[in-house]
Amino acid sequence: MSPSASRQSVPRLALLMDPREEGWPSMDLVGEALLEGLSSLPSEVSAEAVRPSLPAVARRVPRLGTRNAAFNADRILTRFGLYPGRALLARGRYDAFHVVDHTYAQLVHALPAGRTGVFCHDLDAFRSVLEPHREPRPAWFRLMASTQLAGLERAALVFHSTQAVRSELLARGVVDEARLVWAPYGVSPEYRPEPVPGDRSEELLAPLGGRPYLLHVGSAIPRKRLDVLFAVFAALRARHPDLRLVQQGGALSAAQRAQVEALGIADALLQPPRQERATLAGLYRGARAVLVTSEAEGFGLPVIEALACGAPVVASDLPVLREVGADTCAYCPVGEVPAWVETVDALLTGRQPPPPRDTRLARAARFTWAAHARTVLDAYVRLLGGASRP
Repeated sequence: MSPSASRQSVPRLALLMDPREEGWPSMDLVGEALLEGLSSLPSEVSAEAVRPSLPAVARRVPRLGTRNAAFNADRILTRFGLYPGRALLARGRYDAFHVVDHTYAQLVHALPAGRTGVFCHDLDAFRSVLEPHREPRPAWFRLMASTQLAGLERAALVFHSTQAVRSELLARGVVDEARLVWAPYGVSPEYRPEPVPGDRSEELLAPLGGRPYLLHVGSAIPRKRLDVLFAVFAALRARHPDLRLVQQGGALSAAQRAQVEALGIADALLQPPRQERATLAGLYRGARAVLVTSEAEGFGLPVIEALACGAPVVASDLPVLREVGADTCAYCPVGEVPAWVETVDALLTGRQPPPPRDTRLARAARFTWAAHARTVLDAYVRLLGGASRP
């Protein structure tokens, strides 16, 4: 068989990824790692990213373009107009379609649902529909969420990274068990115990003057519970005056900035801009502990990234984080500041050492992007085996 004929015989898989301008590093990572993994299997699949840019439409309107509302308007236009239009145009070019981020599940309505899968990272985007009492939202927001949820429900495959997400999908009746595929995330190669080229962490940490620090990696959205993070750190700093806090990835709200000022920790808080993975790995390696204070997560990538760098982890006692971290992390009740303070203090003083470093590294090594890509590909091969290809 000629090389060209061989290429034509493998399934053509489109990866529908978030526009980069959305600014979700975790979604960028998941899509790009999957594309890289599939690209290493050219004899088995032809994978291609479908990733439109976020056009500046509302942002060009005078006096509106500088507002956050203008950016959100452009996001809505892309999510529910321009991107579905592009998906319609792509229908005939691929055998199967993989929506990388469930907040774009509305694309399923423009695609052949019987050959389309969606990765459901968590159910937060649908909370206003599934649990309106817990997350009340205006009617226009619920309409968008309903459209996204309906797309997820139509998909032939629904991928999930943890059994905790699977359990919630089944408990809510969102999708039947036969369409679910468990595909845990992986650890990128930059996250390792030793430095890698491109690591600028020493330069970023220079303002700390060599002082010890705690690290939090993640956005500042409410479920990350930065209020707990700041309260815990303030109490710990009273016991350890040299201690510092490095927070990577969050743009603080006015309320969060006010809390930092009220707690008197502004001079001890370092918030470097978003960094490449090599530098973030250096931040993990140098931390006395990595804190994951979230009240809800779909997986918790910082847990395995930190473990892969050999860092001790203290995380919220959530089923999903226990599933990922197992017995290699310390766990604290969600939002209970005194318990967090005592647990982290015991680690800092050596009264309660973390699990052995080799154990932490071994846990992280269980998660690979190669295995993730293999699981996703195998699911589509099975799906196409029972469906007609165009």
